[in-house]
This record gives sequence, structure tokens and C-alpha cells, in this order.
Amino acid sequence: MKGLFILGLTGSIGMGKSTVAGMFRDAGVLVWDADAAVHRLYAPGGAGVAAIAAIRPEAVVEGGVSRPALKAWIAEDAGALARIEAAIHPLVGADRAAFLARARADGVALVVLDIPLLFEGGAERGMDAVLVVTAPADLQRARVLARPGMTEADLARFLAKQMPDAEKRARADYVIQSVELEATRQVVLDLIEKLKRQAINA
Repeated sequence: MKGLFILGLTGSIGMGKSTVAGMFRDAGVLVWDADAAVHRLYAPGGAGVAAIAAIRPEAVVEGGVSRPALKAWIAEDAGALARIEAAIHPLVGADRAAFLARARADGVALVVLDIPLLFEGGAERGMDAVLVVTAPADLQRARVLARPGMTEADLARFLAKQMPDAEKRARADYVIQSVELEATRQVVLDLIEKLKRQAINA
């Protein structure tokens, strides 16, 4: 019987996770992006707008949720982040569940769930396997600091929120080094074939 193989994709900031997610998409694999789901929820008409309006009305601007307003609230109120997460996480979970239901209904063999804080949030429990994207620390630092407006302090703050790369790699089922683009792409393509075979034989 053909089953759906759910691959969790994660990696710390600057490791190349988004690039690898794009490689899966390029190969025709359906990818659910947690950050993109939040953007949809916060956009005008999104389910997250009412949820945020109920706890922080001033964060809703022109029919959508203002991320700068949320950021400012988090900076001034130690309890803000927990309240935002409590309001939004169930909606993100529902979005993910709907994605998986569509994939199953369509008889898809493999999907990828792109979740930045996968281990930190305990999401690995719903996966068949987890892929961690990694890179040397000096390359990670260079990539992050090359982003517009990024500082050493910003990088330190991001890393403080994320599980150490070594721990993620130790907990992963698969690890990909994102150093050389075409070599990384070949590893992704090989992994897709392997996981699709597993799904078909499940």
C-alpha cells in the first residue's frame, strides 16, 4: 500500500535551509513552509488577523497584522510572545493539517514540512524523518551578516533562540551540508528517490 512520507526540514539561521527547500520544490516535491503559513495568516483576510486583534488590536493595520507592531510589543512585554504563540500556533497547525490532508487525498508519496524551530517546538513527533541542513560556523556567520541590516548582535540573538547545530545534527535522521550548490542539489535528489521508494513500499 502506498503511503505518504512526511519529511521534516530544519536548520539554524544561515545554514541554507531555504535553499534546500527550494531544491525540493524544483524537483516537484510539495513543500509546506511554516513561515509562509504565518504570512498568510497575518495578511488581510487571514485567520490570524482576528486572533491577533483579540489580544492586541493596535497590531492590526490596514486589515492585516503588522509584524513591526508585534515586535515592539514583544520588546516591551515579557508575556507578549507566549500570548501571540497561543493565538497563532493552533492556526498554523490547522494550515499544516489541511496541507497534509490534500497531499494524502492526491496520493502524493513525499512531502516536506519546512519548520525553522522544528525540534524546539517538538514538531518532530509528527514526522517520518527529519532532515537537518548544516554548514560550517564561519560560512553560517558570513551568510547571516551579508543579509541587509543584520548585525553580530542580531546573529547572537537568533542563535540563542535556536537549538545548537550539533544537537540538531545528532537528533536528525538525515543531514545535508549546504556548502557547494550543485553537490547539495545532487544529495537532495538522491534523498528524494530513496524516500519515495520507502513511501511506496510502506
